[in-house]
Amino acid sequence: MKWKKELGGMRPYKPGRSIEDVMSQYGLKEVHKLASNENPYGCAPSVKEFICEGQLQPEIYPEGHAGELRTKLASKHQVGEDFLLFGNGSDEIVSIISRALLGPDTNTIMATPTFPQYAHNAKVEGAEVIELPLVDGQHDLDGFLKAIDDKTSVIWVCNPNNPTGNLIPAGVLEVFLAQVPEHILVVLDEAYYEYITESSHADSIRLIDKFPNILVLRTFSKAYGLAAFRVGYAVGQPAIITELNKVRNPFNNNTLGTAVAAKALEDEQFIEQCRELNHVQRERFKQFAEANELDLFDSHTNFVLIQVPGDADEASEHLLQYGYIVRSGNALGTPGYVRVTIGSEEQNSGFFQAMASLISEKGRHPVK
Repeated sequence: MKWKKELGGMRPYKPGRSIEDVMSQYGLKEVHKLASNENPYGCAPSVKEFICEGQLQPEIYPEGHAGELRTKLASKHQVGEDFLLFGNGSDEIVSIISRALLGPDTNTIMATPTFPQYAHNAKVEGAEVIELPLVDGQHDLDGFLKAIDDKTSVIWVCNPNNPTGNLIPAGVLEVFLAQVPEHILVVLDEAYYEYITESSHADSIRLIDKFPNILVLRTFSKAYGLAAFRVGYAVGQPAIITELNKVRNPFNNNTLGTAVAAKALEDEQFIEQCRELNHVQRERFKQFAEANELDLFDSHTNFVLIQVPGDADEASEHLLQYGYIVRSGNALGTPGYVRVTIGSEEQNSGFFQAMASLISEKGRHPVK
């Protein structure tokens, strides 16, 4: 078969271990999945009730405009309905952007390590990928500006960044955006926006009029607890949204997904509660890391990137035996660390015990 040459050397996405798999392998009765940054508190009670009571017509195609969800989100963000694009998770929007703007005659700029789908989709389209190492967990925005040339088409900014969790200060971001040429799309991927508690942080959606070449990505998969329904969205100027819609497949969001997302918007108190609970538990991780002399990145999300003694894969395997699924830094470009979803108080207490066992066995410091 005549596969695209760009696929040579690429690998399919490798999902993490499932709860059922780990329970079976280790004979455990209880396993906690802290690898995919899901909400440990689930979704809002009103959403659960809606799912149970909701009546669908499965023979009917989804409403392709996502009308109810579009109207509610436009009102929430105080933008026109034509400022919104919906995707099957924000992952699909990354694919849509790449397909619309990237090709063999273009390049795209991003940090490393960061969300891997930026580079993956760019490579599929044959674009040159320019990756600039993080500096103390932060995007090297000055380096980004220096890397721009006449072939640059898209710049990706993951804020807060995955897998480090670092947040770009609002003022620093604005200074950067002011220097990017207007013909280059700057994607501000804010999947973890709802978990930010930094008082000085500004809502990037408010910058769309000032910087018409930005596109802000958000999702219902994280704080809203709706990962199973795969609903993400982008906010940008209508001129950008119109072009991206030419690439978007029809009926890309299912009926139930858009319905539960619309329902979730009615309970902002649930989001506030999750943000506060997450903040309290995030502080516990900081205290644990400090007490055990482990490095911890400055996270503003619902996950932390924490140093482990020894090899990250071996540490992850050790934690599995205690019933905790985490993401090895070896797979994320951060060897010597694991990424851990911030769970409930009970989950985190158990995780700290498992980590204490690992530290006792391996020692506090990583193997050089």
